[in-house]
Amino acid sequence: MDSAAKDEMQPALSPGPEWPEQERAEQLARGAALKWASGIFYRPEQLARLGQYRSREVQRTCSLESRLKSVVQSYLEGVQTGVWQLARAIEVVQGTREALSQARGLLQGMSQALQTLEPLRERVAQHKQLQALSHLLPRLRAVPAAVSHTQTLIDGQQFLEAYVSLRELEQLREDTWAPLGGLELPVFQGLDLLFEALGQAVEAAAGAAGKLAREDPALLVAAVRVAEVETGRTTPLGQVPRDWRQRCLRALQEGLERAHFGSPLLPAPGALPGWLEALRVALPVELATAEALVAPCCPPQYNVVQLWAHTLHSGLRRSLQNLLAGPELEAADAFTLLHWALHVYLGQEMMGSLELGPEADVSQLEPLLTLENIEQLEATFVANIQASVSQWLQNALDGEVAEWGREQGPNTDPSGSYYSPMPAIVLQILEENIRVASLVSESLQQRVHGMALSELGIFLRSFSDALIRFSRDHFRGKSMAPHYVPYLLAALNHKSALSSSVSVLQLDGAPSGALAPVEAALDELQRRIYRLVLETLQAELQPLFADLPSRQWLSSPELLESVCERTGRFCRDFWRVRNPTVQLLLAEAERAVVLQYLSALMQGRLVCRGADERTQAAERLRHDAAQLQQLFLSLGLEENAHCAPVLLALRELLNLRDPALLGLEVAGLRQQFPDVSEDHVSALLGLRGDLSREQHLAALSSLQAALPPSPRASRRVLFSLVPAPALAPASCLPSGSCARALLLAE
Repeated sequence: MDSAAKDEMQPALSPGPEWPEQERAEQLARGAALKWASGIFYRPEQLARLGQYRSREVQRTCSLESRLKSVVQSYLEGVQTGVWQLARAIEVVQGTREALSQARGLLQGMSQALQTLEPLRERVAQHKQLQALSHLLPRLRAVPAAVSHTQTLIDGQQFLEAYVSLRELEQLREDTWAPLGGLELPVFQGLDLLFEALGQAVEAAAGAAGKLAREDPALLVAAVRVAEVETGRTTPLGQVPRDWRQRCLRALQEGLERAHFGSPLLPAPGALPGWLEALRVALPVELATAEALVAPCCPPQYNVVQLWAHTLHSGLRRSLQNLLAGPELEAADAFTLLHWALHVYLGQEMMGSLELGPEADVSQLEPLLTLENIEQLEATFVANIQASVSQWLQNALDGEVAEWGREQGPNTDPSGSYYSPMPAIVLQILEENIRVASLVSESLQQRVHGMALSELGIFLRSFSDALIRFSRDHFRGKSMAPHYVPYLLAALNHKSALSSSVSVLQLDGAPSGALAPVEAALDELQRRIYRLVLETLQAELQPLFADLPSRQWLSSPELLESVCERTGRFCRDFWRVRNPTVQLLLAEAERAVVLQYLSALMQGRLVCRGADERTQAAERLRHDAAQLQQLFLSLGLEENAHCAPVLLALRELLNLRDPALLGLEVAGLRQQFPDVSEDHVSALLGLRGDLSREQHLAALSSLQAALPPSPRASRRVLFSLVPAPALAPASCLPSGSCARALLLAE
């Protein structure tokens, strides 16, 4: 297809500028020219000057064209210069390419030539090595002998000479490395092992530093100097640095621990005190040796004394931890370890000695025993001691109980009082354990104190139970005790001795009520002994009071004389009880006799038949009261503790001739004895035998209208312990007294 055909196939393109901005600029220029021309030639007279305007515009146009030509010419010259420079650059690049191509060809030729010279290069290197070896050959021939000599020096502990020889051998090996290209000759293969042998020898010497400092300090100094020089030396490239200083320090520590704590066997039971005593003597000596002998042999940066103290402390602490992780210690071993660790170790006998410098201070280190260790040891000690104390107290009680059935009465002291060493033994056991615990720590003392009070309470309860069994067996006839009552009285003295001395168990600063449980147990023991003694007295008097009151009682004093005689015989040994317990015992005995007397009066066995018998009964009451008072005064009872005056008050109820005044007497009786009841008063009024039901009720009603008890009224329990007289059950109402109910029923 020809060009004409191609032109026909192309779409028609509208003529126009290459840039839209050019077309717009031309339009703006034409518009501005037209606007200017219309303004200039608007008036006809200005058309005459058209030629001038034309010539001016022609000049301006020529000026613009001239300037445009100049700019275009300058631009064309710059383009021509750039084109020329590009042509020159192309020529230079082409030349450089040709030169590089030639150089590449030359290099390829030289590479082939070098390959042909490679065997020659190897031969040259071998020649250089042989030349170097030929120069070093005399020295290399001496290497085996030098190695053997060095080994001999090491075996002979000549460390400095051995180290110098090794350094020479090592220098010779370094001299052969460069010529041989880093190749090591077989003759030097044992050199590293020889260095290690010297290091081990130096380490062994450091491990025996204490012994060497005393026997051969020069050897220790030589070992330390070798270690220091080797540590400070710059090692050749590729060789691991030998830090012999750290090896020496480790050896010092390990040797020290091995000397004192190296045995894997822990102290056997009972051998711990000897082991700790040996450490108490050895450790200060070791520190003194370190300060006086070892430290001068070592550099100052070794801090020998501090290293010694810390190493001994750490080794001892580890040994104690292993000891506590094993079988549980006995009480003596636990106490010894606590006292030694808390007091002896840091005391002036050991680490706190004034002869040791401040470098040996271990007070800032971890304590030998942790709080858990101390808690474990204290618990172990208290548990074991508690078992021992319990057994000791039980043995003391068993020994005391064994004496109760013997034919001989209780032992007495020089004053005649019943005496037994048991209370002193009990308190001494407890006090001694508390005192010993105070030597360790306040916490252990408080633990043992609590244990002692607990065991004392258990002992008192066991003592009380033993007395009950003793009394039961005695009355049942299983084992009749020849001196039953004296041993009960001796038990009262035991209680008194314990009460008077139990204050020794009171700790300083302890709360005032710490001994309250023990004091309560002592009071309970005393009441139980009183009850056992009085039960025996009542059992002896009960047959005598079976005939009181009676006609025989009204006419003869023999009945009460028998009571007083038997009571006096029963109480004849009461003086062997120490004060103030004897006063309390006599008071309880006198009250027991009076209570039996009152109980017999209220049984209704006697009703007076007339005024004469009432007078006779009143006189008997007065006489009996005087007789009982006289009896207990002779036994040593203080007068203000007597209960017998109650019989004088009852005497007035019988002696009163006018029944209408009985209400006053009954009210007066209530004021003196607030615990008297209507049943008691009714039974007493029944003795008179002359009261009607109305008079009886009137007298009883005066109890309700009685004034409050007098401040001086007896506060001792009396009538409430007297059984009320038994009345017919059908006569008792659900509420109110049986006496009033019976009278109302009638």
